[in-house]
Amino acid sequence: QVQLVESGGGLVQPGGSLRLSCAASGITFSNYHMRWHRQAPGKQRERVAAISSTGTTNYADSVKGRFTISRDNAKRTVYLEMNSLKPEDTAVYYCNAGFSLNDFWGQGTQVTVSS
Repeated sequence: QVQLVESGGGLVQPGGSLRLSCAASGITFSNYHMRWHRQAPGKQRERVAAISSTGTTNYADSVKGRFTISRDNAKRTVYLEMNSLKPEDTAVYYCNAGFSLNDFWGQGTQVTVSS
């Protein structure tokens, strides 16, 4: 059974930082491209950051320079370090794993940026 479990969300003030984690089980983690997506109320889900199985990263323009995605294959975990957070970063953040025809999603973790 495949599971992606996100953690690390919460309430943070503008300018603050959070680190999200996504622990995977039931997959050969090192084979998978890992992504973080987010969905704000009333908006479409958007991809925030991605890291390939070989470690290549890319980011949405809205988060470049502020967010960093990384992975630890030994721990089967992907991270999203978020700095200089803005109110517009408020959303539910989802972890996604993709490889070949397989595509799995976590349940999401809420991030709220507010004073």
